[in-house]
Amino acid sequence: QITFYILITLICVYLISVFTLRSWRWVKTFNGLIGLLAIFFFGYHLLMINTGRRQGDNLLNEKDKVVAYEGIVRSAPESRTKSWKLQVEVVRVKTEDWKIRSGNVMLYVSKKTMGQIPWVYGDRLLIKGVPNELQPPANPNEFDFKRFLSFRNIYHQQFVQANQIRLISHTERRGFIYYSHKVRAWASEVIRKNIPGEQEQAIAMALVLGVTEGIDTDLQNAYAASGAMHVLAVSGLHVGIIYGILLVMLRPLNRYSWSRWVIAGISILLLWSFAFVTGLSPSVLRAVTMFSFIAFARPMGWQSNIYNTLAASAFVLLIYNPYLIMSVGFQLSYLAVLGIVYLQRPIYNLWEIENRAGDWIWQITCVSIAAQIATFALGMLYFHQFPVYFLFSNLFVIPLSTVVLIGGIILLAFSAWTWLAGMIGKLVYLLIQLLNWLVFKTEELPFSLITEINLSTFQCWLIMAMLAAVIFMLRFRSITGLYLAGVITLVFIFSQYVHFQKWVNNKQFVVYSVSGHSAMEWIDRGVSYFKADSALQSDKDRMQFHIRPNRLQRGVTAIR
Repeated sequence: QITFYILITLICVYLISVFTLRSWRWVKTFNGLIGLLAIFFFGYHLLMINTGRRQGDNLLNEKDKVVAYEGIVRSAPESRTKSWKLQVEVVRVKTEDWKIRSGNVMLYVSKKTMGQIPWVYGDRLLIKGVPNELQPPANPNEFDFKRFLSFRNIYHQQFVQANQIRLISHTERRGFIYYSHKVRAWASEVIRKNIPGEQEQAIAMALVLGVTEGIDTDLQNAYAASGAMHVLAVSGLHVGIIYGILLVMLRPLNRYSWSRWVIAGISILLLWSFAFVTGLSPSVLRAVTMFSFIAFARPMGWQSNIYNTLAASAFVLLIYNPYLIMSVGFQLSYLAVLGIVYLQRPIYNLWEIENRAGDWIWQITCVSIAAQIATFALGMLYFHQFPVYFLFSNLFVIPLSTVVLIGGIILLAFSAWTWLAGMIGKLVYLLIQLLNWLVFKTEELPFSLITEINLSTFQCWLIMAMLAAVIFMLRFRSITGLYLAGVITLVFIFSQYVHFQKWVNNKQFVVYSVSGHSAMEWIDRGVSYFKADSALQSDKDRMQFHIRPNRLQRGVTAIR
């Protein structure tokens, strides 16, 4: 309430200033500051409105014991090793009687009791049992899954058997999202039918539809090690490729005076059609919104200020969902695009290549360098690794993934002709095999991946500030940038020293909490003495999730 009143007051002050203080010397500066403050409080107020835990009827605030609840399916089922995962929106709960409640529950249905999920987006379910509030990490420095889901307004989870769920009714209003999920299911079936091989199907669905659940750990690690991980999720790269192809296809219309708006309209329509086919996943929506603003800006003559266009698209997305700012995909997408827009051309101008093939290779290399400069600090913060051969891998990953993406779209378009779809599917299969082979060969190169990188959020900011200072120095030929980069470097070195003294140069004994397993570890100045049951030690995923984060923080370099 207070935030809302402050916002209204700032808007009133701004309007009064605009209409009554025009002759004041500092009126523009004053209005700018008031406008920025108004935007800040508007964003804060919007954030509070979109925070589920602050709503009085949220499931978090229910004091009585819940024995069952009614919910609506709000996601496509996702296959896990032992269960199906889907999001359910709570509408009513049963305690002593039924009550209207809100909230979201992450539901895990055992595969032992249910081979396939029969429900679709919008179905209304009756679920027996108590949804459990998500708990903070049980182990030191472990990934905070509770915090991660809270950014999606999910505060509860429940593991259930098939006999605990009953279908109340199928969705009555089959809206836009429902049909989008149906189209994605159809597209997935077309890919499975026409592209042989499980790994090849998984890559095709990741590149074309953004469905990554079928990719096994070894294949995922290979793409990460080669610096090609970005192609496994439909995002800015894929949508940018489609937008570029559309502009090339529509180029003959440029001769007409009315073509600018027609091209923009067709481009936006086809981009959103692609988003519809992919099931309107968050990463695709971000990218399509971004490029829709770019497409709209072209006929308006805004190309010279692409930064305002990108800022406007981000602003609209954050109005829709303020918590998108905490999404790794959102951060990486916008940083990569900003890096490419600002740095690609200056880097490209450093070397003029007259040969057409060499110039093409240099262009791709410049795009890779620009995107990597803008995002590598975040990559090390979130993924604790850096791919050494990203420049080399992108020379074949970007062209091949582009052809696979186009081939996948053509396959969906001609799926009604069985013989033609089979031929296209076989060609796409061979291209994916070549792509996977090159990725695995890149992973096998010596020192392909620098791992076990530990950065704090503060240190990540320092690295980005350091890079910004260096870019400022080179771009504007200013010695101030060099001094600033030097000061930031010293602060970074001091933060590393503090981290070493606090976390690495001491001893720790930990008894880990891992469901169904026992594990303990004595860490002495970077040396680990680890004892655990053999089943846990052979389970790479659990070791990486529960044990590895603490070792990273403690600077463990040897395990005995």
